[in-house]
Amino acid sequence: MKLLASFFALCICLSISAQELKSPSEFLGYDLGTQFTRHHRVIDYYTHLSESASENVQLEYYGQTNEGRPLALAYISSAENIKKLEKIRLEHLKNTDGEGSPTIAIVWMSYNVHGNESVSTEASMKTVYELLTEQTDYLKNTVVIIDPCVNPDGRERYVNWYYQYKNAPNTVDPNSKEHHEPWLNGRPNHYMFDLNRDWAWLTQVESQQRIKKYNKWLPHVHVDFHEQGVDNPYYFAPAAEPFHEVITDFQRDFQTTVGKNHAKYFDANGWFYFTKEVFDLLYPSYGDTYPTYNGSIGMTYEQGGSGNAGLGVITSIGDTLTLQDRILHHHTTGLSTLEVSSQNAVKLNEEFKKFYRPKNYKYKSYVLNGNSNKLNALTQLLKAHEIEYGWATAKTAKGFNYNTGKNGQMKTTDHSLVIDTDQKKGTLVKVLFEPSTKLTDSLTYDITAWSLPYAYGLDAIASETKVNANLDSGKIIQATSKPSDYTTNAYAFITEWKSFSDAQFLADLLKKNIKTRHAKKPFVLDGISYDHGTLIITKADNKNTPDFLNTLSTIASKHKQVLNSTNTGFVEDGKDFGSHSVQPIEQVKIALLSGKPTSTLNFGEIWHFFEQQLEYPLTILDSDYFKNIDLSKYDILILPDGNYNKFLNESRMRELKDWLNEGGKLISLGGALKTLSKEDKFQLKTKKSDTDSTAIVPIYDHNQRDQIRNEITGAIFKTKVDRTHPLAYGYDDSYFSLKLGGTAYNYLETGTVAYLDIDSTIPASGFAGSDAQAKIGETLVFGVEKYGKGQLVYFVDNPLFRGFWENGKLFFANALFMVN
Repeated sequence: MKLLASFFALCICLSISAQELKSPSEFLGYDLGTQFTRHHRVIDYYTHLSESASENVQLEYYGQTNEGRPLALAYISSAENIKKLEKIRLEHLKNTDGEGSPTIAIVWMSYNVHGNESVSTEASMKTVYELLTEQTDYLKNTVVIIDPCVNPDGRERYVNWYYQYKNAPNTVDPNSKEHHEPWLNGRPNHYMFDLNRDWAWLTQVESQQRIKKYNKWLPHVHVDFHEQGVDNPYYFAPAAEPFHEVITDFQRDFQTTVGKNHAKYFDANGWFYFTKEVFDLLYPSYGDTYPTYNGSIGMTYEQGGSGNAGLGVITSIGDTLTLQDRILHHHTTGLSTLEVSSQNAVKLNEEFKKFYRPKNYKYKSYVLNGNSNKLNALTQLLKAHEIEYGWATAKTAKGFNYNTGKNGQMKTTDHSLVIDTDQKKGTLVKVLFEPSTKLTDSLTYDITAWSLPYAYGLDAIASETKVNANLDSGKIIQATSKPSDYTTNAYAFITEWKSFSDAQFLADLLKKNIKTRHAKKPFVLDGISYDHGTLIITKADNKNTPDFLNTLSTIASKHKQVLNSTNTGFVEDGKDFGSHSVQPIEQVKIALLSGKPTSTLNFGEIWHFFEQQLEYPLTILDSDYFKNIDLSKYDILILPDGNYNKFLNESRMRELKDWLNEGGKLISLGGALKTLSKEDKFQLKTKKSDTDSTAIVPIYDHNQRDQIRNEITGAIFKTKVDRTHPLAYGYDDSYFSLKLGGTAYNYLETGTVAYLDIDSTIPASGFAGSDAQAKIGETLVFGVEKYGKGQLVYFVDNPLFRGFWENGKLFFANALFMVN
């Protein structure tokens, strides 16, 4: 009787538990797909699951966004697996050492990396509920990790906007305002960065916090859920060419296995889909490629819809696409992925172990020399990816020289950074550091070059033999200099201008009202040679600065700057400190244009640069009220990439010229130059080419491949640099620039700073079409034009691209502080 009573009691408890576990619709109070769910309610639902089904669900907060919203992961599995979740994780990671014998599949599903691709988060709730109620068999040998919203700030921006402007009830007419997002749309995060292109570079807080958890698990399968245009059918794996050469046969084949399983369900429902098109596996910073280069089966799924779809919209063929339709499609591929993963758990574990076996890559070591601040910045990125590195013990490294593009050798010291491919993250190392990526198809979805030695501005050798090194991932290189003497006896303090870290130091000095000068000419003092741009902080300039020496010491310590102190301004060679060639650096008031003419992404890159990197005050002026702004209040105006044909009309151009004549500085990037080049009074002019043609191509099937000759798909070029110009202070006579297109401008009459000559048209890395190469010879990359008392700074290429092109940042700082 006691056993029977216990049995009935257990049944009652289980019944109560089952009743307490609510579906998304029951919990939210509306049918899923009839409204967009705000982020705090999504978190509430996952909290409910972790409390009502605690034996199957663990919820972990891994950080928060710039706007303070929580980032969370849900771990879902059988009760037995959840009890030993940490043991499963550790056993799984043993596979990276060739040890262990795990049998559990680890599947990570990321939703809503693009905020206005809002169906993803809704689908995640439907999927997790069905896993806990109807598809529990999948959980017996699978741990499912769900990130319900990778980009909460962007998603909330979209959802808030949609609720402000949708009709009541919503309308499916695509012309209605609810289907047309504003300039500041929901796709990017707070700083308007595309988080799906930040996995490798880790410039954003969401990425930085997520990668810590990702590296703790290194799942077998990672799926990134997206949306595309309203009229597009569903896209799923297998991906398009080019596949990077490091991707294994199994990774390729398993994509096909998954895709065929999806097709089975889509076929049964009569849903349209496509595979093997558009979305390739090359650029390393996607949510599918980065996991792939870490041993996962990385996949992107794309549902038609995005911000234009709202709760429902009529497509171009007259069908009505609803949010509920979109949820169902993502829900189907999510469960199908888990089904295949569960069925192949043993195989996934076997192949994951194989992935981490030692590889025989061509280059065994990458050796890097250069500025200590640049090396330290790179090591911070390596640490975040758990890539091992060390410091050279040999005196010479031989191999491919990144600077010359030929085999050669480089002297090394104990400050030479060495990264081997013979390590757990060896495949990722190869992808991030290889001089040039092998392309099986020149038509790609993103850039074709990103090699970190070029991005960080470091001298490098790719060696086909392993270079001996001392492993020390905690070492920080200090600049070679004598200790600072912060005494009242010092006449001045001197520090070099060689890296972006020096610009951060200067920005902090200016904010603390410490007056600083820079040398326009090289000089020698106390037996030490100093180059253009060297910072000089004199006691005389700061005699009225409260607590000057202590403040300077504190700022220098914060930025790890070692200052040379001197007791005289009388130099041994060059110009004395009282010379006109030693100029004060002014505290400049800077404005950045935002709004419809500008690219949200480039605006975000600049905004993030000021607030999170340079940490210097910035005023954002919106195009909507720009006509009411008194420009004389600002020293610098920045025009991001964009289309300015309408914005820079005749009257506004006249205002800009008047402001420039009075000493204003206009910094323009990308598309802004197209409009400025049409102004007769400016030197900047578009280059005409013999390859320019309006002839009709007599091919019926005329597509992107016919245009590829004119394209530059994110390739790296070695440019020449006039290092004596203030825009180039801190640089050598060459700079590797990431070029994103074939737009070309002639040299300026004066002020051409970085440029391509006739022999510089072949990319150092990446793809450039033959016609595009012919056009960019003898063209401007960066330049400065004087106009009245003011100046125009032209950035044809983007020196701040996605926040990871580290070596371009000093050019931008020079434009702010050194060009005057």
